[in-house]
Amino acid sequence: MSGYRVWAVAGLPEVRGGDDLAKLIADAAPELSDGDVLLVTSKIVSKSEGRIVEAADREAAIDAETVRVVARRGPLRIVENRQGLVMAAAGVDASNTPAGTVLLLPEDPDASARAIREGLRDTLGVEVGVIVTDTFGRPWRAGLTDVAIGAAGVRVLDDLRGGTDAHGNPLGATVVATADELAAAGDLVKGKASGLPVAVVRGLPHLVASDDGEGARAMVRGARDDMFRLGTSEAVRQAVTQRRTVRAFTDEPVDPDAVRRAVAAAVTAPAPHHTTPWRFVLLESAASRTRLLDAMREAWITDLRRDGKTEESVAKRVRRGDVLRNAPYLAVPCLVMDGSHTYGDARRDGAEREMFVVATGAGVQNFLVALAGERLGSAWVSSTMFCRDVVREVLDLPADWDPMGAVAIGHPAADPSPRPEREPDVFIEVR
Repeated sequence: MSGYRVWAVAGLPEVRGGDDLAKLIADAAPELSDGDVLLVTSKIVSKSEGRIVEAADREAAIDAETVRVVARRGPLRIVENRQGLVMAAAGVDASNTPAGTVLLLPEDPDASARAIREGLRDTLGVEVGVIVTDTFGRPWRAGLTDVAIGAAGVRVLDDLRGGTDAHGNPLGATVVATADELAAAGDLVKGKASGLPVAVVRGLPHLVASDDGEGARAMVRGARDDMFRLGTSEAVRQAVTQRRTVRAFTDEPVDPDAVRRAVAAAVTAPAPHHTTPWRFVLLESAASRTRLLDAMREAWITDLRRDGKTEESVAKRVRRGDVLRNAPYLAVPCLVMDGSHTYGDARRDGAEREMFVVATGAGVQNFLVALAGERLGSAWVSSTMFCRDVVREVLDLPADWDPMGAVAIGHPAADPSPRPEREPDVFIEVR
């Protein structure tokens, strides 16, 4: 009959720095046998490895263990820590440790699991799997559960892709988090406050590998595949700060739907009098882009020659527009004054137009930030503003549409160089 047993190991003493954890477990559980899976709470692993540190301020300890803030709400921070785990407070624990100290996670939980496995092999002569566990919250689900943060000798993932279900349907995306399921099963018998930090699962020998295996690190989803990498406010903040002017693009085509989603974000910008002053002309064909850019180039050359520029200077300035010509997709944001007020004097009428220009700029910024959120690079170039009549004629636009530059869009050919830090106080005056 198929099935398995899970029980907590009793009789373990208080673990201290430098203790041989494998020997302590072997003394408390001499009945371990080949094919068992041992579930060890990370706290005792950390204690044995001397991961208790002086820290009068837990927040400072969290800062030191944090690689990236994923989300923040009040004092609670969800972060990626040095082990690559995304969890609350970087796994820094201030409970059950002396006053003025905190307990950090094991430096390398997979290595910790390997050491325990090897120690049990030497002490008891058994081949077991070892999982180091810790308690996590989960997106979209209330409550906490134990998961695997380190593993040795365990098949941490069961990849069923390529197989079929009971009805013969192909399985295309099913990868079972076996190590996490084992960790959660052990948590049911260990409990959070029962003082039983180790559990054993027996009856699932097919999950125990002959070698140490790839460890729990294999369960950490990479950034490229992580669709929920940031909390909402952090995602917006990162999109804003990482929006960069991109001047070189790959040949990879741009998804038109991604651009339309960016337009949907653009038109949420504030505008005067409940108006909608934004229009976006999307140049999705190479022919339309070439026709516009050729006409704009001739207009620029005419203007530059009229200004008395040398042919060398003209050529240099025209080359600055190559970012538009090299992009696989262009958008031309336009301003319309529908709904604007006419006051009859230059001062107020000028201010009215400025309000609409500011609203259009807000829409363009929304557009650029949303493109960054779609992992598309962009460059806003003001050139269409200097030959609006030409742009309107080539694109067959209404006479009251004012082109407000052009946006080159595509997949960046290279990562942008680091942005110099700007101290916000330089730009602030407080009264």
